[in-house]
Amino acid sequence: MILKPVSQTLSTNDMLLVQSIRSETNAFNMDNISRTDAYFRFYKQHPEIHWAFLASMVSRNAGWNMCDLEGMYFPKLLNKEKRETLFQTYEKANWLIFHDAFPQLLLYHYSKKCNRAMFHLLKHFHVSSFMEREWNYFWQHREYRRLLISLIVNEQHVIHIPVICHPYIQKKVFRTSMFLFQDWFHFSSVLLPTCDGDVYGASVNGFRNVHKRIDLGKRIASILFDEQLYPSFYQFAAKTVHTGSRYDYECYFMKNKSRDTPFLRAVYPIIMPDQHRMMERKDWSIGTKTRSSWYETPTHHHPILLNEWFLHKQKQIQRISLLKQLITDEY
Repeated sequence: MILKPVSQTLSTNDMLLVQSIRSETNAFNMDNISRTDAYFRFYKQHPEIHWAFLASMVSRNAGWNMCDLEGMYFPKLLNKEKRETLFQTYEKANWLIFHDAFPQLLLYHYSKKCNRAMFHLLKHFHVSSFMEREWNYFWQHREYRRLLISLIVNEQHVIHIPVICHPYIQKKVFRTSMFLFQDWFHFSSVLLPTCDGDVYGASVNGFRNVHKRIDLGKRIASILFDEQLYPSFYQFAAKTVHTGSRYDYECYFMKNKSRDTPFLRAVYPIIMPDQHRMMERKDWSIGTKTRSSWYETPTHHHPILLNEWFLHKQKQIQRISLLKQLITDEY
């Protein structure tokens, strides 16, 4: 992992804190399950940091997407190499976000504990100067919505160059005919289930556009923290152990549904930190103008209740996989 060093002398206590946060971040960044759980544990401890709950629910979606690739239907549609490439794309994006965001959350935790802002240490984790300013602003003014959106903006910029614009991923994922069917592969959709049998969510066209992904994040957050819906989403997150299988939520609204996607840890190995290759990390916010549109209220152009949409999608996937199987058997 190659990172540009930060030239700043630290006190012994600050140095120990930085080392402790790095160690804790690496420990929880083992896989999708540990990341999802870490985000939600943090949110329960610091419910004013709304982004942590959003991150845990989006991370659940990433896990479900990963496990779909090794479920009953996708192996019939995609060969092993393509499924592995998609898994690595999901894993790299989510690993990078956690690697960048969790030290921010922990520094906020220790700032509260010590009753003093410690966000000057963010540069030692190569966090953008944009977020250092936003955390200091939040510490002074407690504008919860602004911090939520700033973290959404930051995470999408963090993954934009190393993942979305990476030449290999562009060639193998985003510029392939496979990605033209991105709706089937859940790339552009985020689902928010409840224990009552409803599934809410939103999707985006133009997934490769960072500003459209930011808008999607804002729309998902507006659903998640809707005054009437929030208790149902929180109940689901608190009650439902995240396994990576879509059965985690299908069992609530699909009667007599059998599990057709595996547990994540049954099919995917833990990827150690040194296996994640990183180029020198640059501060994305240097030379990038902050847009006022980032902080505008998002608009929902489509229904947010997705029960029928999800069932239709599942039937589509089943039919397509069956058709491909029939064609393969024919020849």
